[in-house]
Amino acid sequence: MRIVSSTLILAGFLAVSTPAWATPGEVKIGMLTTLSGPGSSLGIDVRDAFNLAVKNLGGSLGGLKATIIEVDDQQKPDVAKDAATRLIEKDKVDFATGIIFSNLMLATMPSFDRAQTYYISANASPSQLAGKQCTPYFFSAAYQNDNQHEAMGHYVQAKGFKNVYLMAPNYPAGKDGLNGFKRYYAGNVAGEVYTTVNQLDYAAELASLKAANPDAVYVFYPGGMGVNFVKQWEQAGLKGKIPLFGPGFTFSEDTLAAMGDAALGTLNTAQWSPDLDNPQNKKFVADFEAAFGRLPSVYASQAYDAAMLIDSAIRKTGGKLDDKAALGKALMAADFKSVRGNFKFNKNHFPIQDFFLREVVKDSKGRYLNKKIAPIFQDRGDAYAGECSM
Repeated sequence: MRIVSSTLILAGFLAVSTPAWATPGEVKIGMLTTLSGPGSSLGIDVRDAFNLAVKNLGGSLGGLKATIIEVDDQQKPDVAKDAATRLIEKDKVDFATGIIFSNLMLATMPSFDRAQTYYISANASPSQLAGKQCTPYFFSAAYQNDNQHEAMGHYVQAKGFKNVYLMAPNYPAGKDGLNGFKRYYAGNVAGEVYTTVNQLDYAAELASLKAANPDAVYVFYPGGMGVNFVKQWEQAGLKGKIPLFGPGFTFSEDTLAAMGDAALGTLNTAQWSPDLDNPQNKKFVADFEAAFGRLPSVYASQAYDAAMLIDSAIRKTGGKLDDKAALGKALMAADFKSVRGNFKFNKNHFPIQDFFLREVVKDSKGRYLNKKIAPIFQDRGDAYAGECSM
């Protein structure tokens, strides 16, 4: 665990020795995310973008000095649960954020809920928390797990593909993802394969895929899983022979450079793109690249918005962090300018937002990135809000 003060965030996001207890005029954020292993690129983007937002806000959130307590969950549910308990009981954080993987989110959210600590998700947004297990203390500043997949299911259906092969990791977001795709895709499923989380060799699966002879393939593999799958897809001679589609998570700026030309031309769906034409996004992309020497990803965009959401809520309550009801109402108002443009909350605290088609391209600087192609959904909520009792 490391504690980052707003003073040193301004100087370059360095660690500092800070007392564990909160001081007057301070807001404490638990940044519990994946900073090691195959999924670390996602967590690093979330951490860096959140810190960038705090820097751009002058080292504060809502006018209160921001202290960020950073913990690596190692992509392990037991580590994440223990860390959540420490953040709540020892560090007494006012908000928490950062979790990438939905199995970790489901493991830790009961602790945040019991403690009445607001969790602002910068990524993991499982169907359970959108529906029957919804809670006043969970807000997703990202999406609902199914959303990007629903958008691609709609696109693939509209394009007339009739025999699609599906693949995803075997964990809650993987199942949410393929369920979301099938919600809008009505054709035949040539195969539905769930692989081991963090699996890096897909030779056997690619052989089975070839034998199934689908007319398209849809895969959800974030982080290092996606890098290996896409490179092995090209090595197996499938690129250009069978159309490959995915969500923005698979073809994200945090991994595109590692995929290289193997990813070029691939279509994917997301609620954000580096070329979105609004002032806050232009500033975000420019500032992120200047600070870290790389383009931000969809994960980074969500974390930046998560910080701006917290900032807006604290301002609305006049810094009264102990007034939980007022904080919840202020978070629900979502009174901030999102880098993705349209953004508001549904009754279950999940976003209502736009989704569109993107294509992986290489720009004049040799950078691999996504280019917005066309809208798919406008003001899309999620399929589970009706199950939420809030």
